[in-house]
Amino acid sequence: MVRKSEKKEIFMKKRFDRFFPWLFVIGDVAILTLSFFLASFVLQDTSQFFGPESSMLLIFILVWLVITLLRKDYKWGRTIKPDKIIEKQLGSLVWFLAIVAIIWMPVALDNVRLTYFFVLSSFLFFLLGFYRVSVHMVLRKYRSKGFNFRNAVILGKGKESSQLEHIIRLRKDFGIRFMGYYDDTVEGPLAKGNISRFFEEAVENKIDLIYINEYLDEKLIKKVIHFADEHYIKVKIIPGNTLQLEKKLSFSKYGDFFVINVNEIPLDFMFNRFVKRSFDLIFSLFVTVFILSWLIPLVGLLIKLESKGPIFFIQERNGANNHVFKCLKFRSMTPNDYSDTHQAVKNDPRVTRIGAFLRQTSLDEMPQFLNVLIGDMSIVGPRPHTVPMNKLFQTQIDKYNSRHKIKPGITGLAQVKGFRGEIENSYQIRSRVRLDFFYIQKWSIWLDLGICVKTVYELILNRENAY
Repeated sequence: MVRKSEKKEIFMKKRFDRFFPWLFVIGDVAILTLSFFLASFVLQDTSQFFGPESSMLLIFILVWLVITLLRKDYKWGRTIKPDKIIEKQLGSLVWFLAIVAIIWMPVALDNVRLTYFFVLSSFLFFLLGFYRVSVHMVLRKYRSKGFNFRNAVILGKGKESSQLEHIIRLRKDFGIRFMGYYDDTVEGPLAKGNISRFFEEAVENKIDLIYINEYLDEKLIKKVIHFADEHYIKVKIIPGNTLQLEKKLSFSKYGDFFVINVNEIPLDFMFNRFVKRSFDLIFSLFVTVFILSWLIPLVGLLIKLESKGPIFFIQERNGANNHVFKCLKFRSMTPNDYSDTHQAVKNDPRVTRIGAFLRQTSLDEMPQFLNVLIGDMSIVGPRPHTVPMNKLFQTQIDKYNSRHKIKPGITGLAQVKGFRGEIENSYQIRSRVRLDFFYIQKWSIWLDLGICVKTVYELILNRENAY
């Protein structure tokens, strides 16, 4: 018979998961309503327009609830990171704003309404982000105090099992209470007995999570999963050493058959590609219209006055999937036959006076915004190398070709970390490749924005390797 104290403990453990979706929805609705009123308050002196009517506001709230419920924004894994919460929120916000624009903006499109839309978007992004990340931090603190926990056991002892145990014990904010191992051979203070005993004690011990070492017998694994389904227990498989890689794993489903994707990257997902391409188009279009429109004629005239030859230096470089494209630069050297195979070095005699200035200020790279506009390049990504250099590095560096999974960039993580300009030794190119690989695996729009900010800082204060 279950004691009163045990009933209270179970209630404390379960109650938050029962109420959290409702608390989440109430908080979202409050933030949404507050954002609409704040946007109206900020713009109240600009005109007689004070935002949407009450009936329209109610429709928008319903739209938001439908989007977030369909996208399951309220489902947060215990190990989720704040950046993933923001990423999920951003996806829902894009859908919401698109629907608001379609429903509401065409009714009476004017400057004030457009301004209101952008002010509202800003409030929603920052307030929702602050609210959701704050809730996440509070939840972590709450769980670290011993509340909202899950009882967990591991079936099968091994190296990976021990690593998982260590992480669970270390990260109390996950809210996972490790109960011990069930294994047919292992003994010790954490050994709860053989695996057969697990089936006898799991319900009585109120197990919520089962971690199975993948090396267990296949029939036994199926038996455990069937048992867990019957008793509403979550099951997770601990991958073996071959899959314990420093990358994210995801799954693809072929009918009823699942496979593990071991080398999937963030930009394999359509939404991420859409966000990155949108940023590229907006940024490059702005630069083309407001800067290149007058910079190209001006720099072109200066180049022509100093030396004969074309304004642009057009060079074949390797892009995404090793596709060769024509990379644009302002010509900074006198025409020569060694531009593809000989890097520019300090005090290079081929560099013209105007070319030295262009290189020192990185203005020679500005035409590459046209490459971004037509889709050959991105604002941020691995810097493209010449075709001969690419062929050479492929023979010298492992995983070199992995940097061509995405479009090359005008700037990149390697460049803002100091690896730009002439490659004098193998350490420099290996470091570039390592940082490019990291960027590809960890891409986010926030990483791109951070690299852009850092690039401006480097252009202003660090010109050591620009020649």
